Amino acid sequence: MKAIVQDEYGSADVLKMMDIEVPVAGDDDVLVRVHSAGVEIGVWHVMAGKPYLLRIMGFGLRKPRVAVRGRDVAGVVEAVGKNVTRFQPGDEVFGTADGSFAEYASAPEARLAPKPGNVTFEQAAVVPISGGTALQGLRKGNIRPGQKVLIVGASGGVGSFAVQIAKAFGAEVTGVSSTEKMDFVRSLGADDLIDYTRENFADGTRHWDLILDTGGRRSLSDLRRALTPKGTLVIVGGEGGGNWLGGFDRNLRSGLVSMFVPQRLMMLASKELGEDFDALRELIEAGKVTPVIDRTYPLSEAPEAIRHLEEGHPRGKVVITV
Repeated sequence: MKAIVQDEYGSADVLKMMDIEVPVAGDDDVLVRVHSAGVEIGVWHVMAGKPYLLRIMGFGLRKPRVAVRGRDVAGVVEAVGKNVTRFQPGDEVFGTADGSFAEYASAPEARLAPKPGNVTFEQAAVVPISGGTALQGLRKGNIRPGQKVLIVGASGGVGSFAVQIAKAFGAEVTGVSSTEKMDFVRSLGADDLIDYTRENFADGTRHWDLILDTGGRRSLSDLRRALTPKGTLVIVGGEGGGNWLGGFDRNLRSGLVSMFVPQRLMMLASKELGEDFDALRELIEAGKVTPVIDRTYPLSEAPEAIRHLEEGHPRGKVVITV
């Protein structure tokens, strides 16, 4: 099969399309014929091997432990292991699989769910990691109807889902993004908009019950200033910072600071869970969440897709078709 492979860390130049063996599904696994694969920021981090903390965490010290890039996947079940009960060949599924930038990928049954019936494979493929992260972040923040919720990075992959999911939970949502993306964030359903190039949401004049920060660069003191006295901050991801920790040092400090202040400050360590994908499928089929695709690339242009993600602050998600 064709697959996007790397044998060393580096820029998108290290990615090559090669012919490799089709993976074999284990007893608890599902072999998926890939139709589409989402491109999320984690793909860039593993490709680059940065921050170096990722290598220590088990992704591979000198080169990626898994040679084929990609995690998000949508496609059709080709074969199942003997212990698999939820799926059979021919089922349309979405979820996460190691090495989804390929014609076939194998995934544990627990990391897949039936594809939403009202969206394309391309749309389904961009949901699992970003949508799941947004859902888990809002749940961790104990979102409730009527709360005032601020989404920092509202036009990005996680942010575009978070705005819609927060609205589905009955919150009053403010989205933070740049000038050129105001209309896009408004189209997601945000009740209010803040253009960070013109307005400082952390100047202390406005306050929110829950802040989901997907932007990764604001200081904890700034974010606390924008919270209500007993508000909650959930930090998603760790962009920015140095090569060793990236932005994760801020994540780690949040727990320490939270011990001494009335506000709840926490980081999200998201997990890839089939039950979350089922919940997202229900929201999508109910018309409460719509996956938004910025650009589509063929498998052979996967390096260009990652470069676009790295450079461009896409409106929504980037996807690869196979």
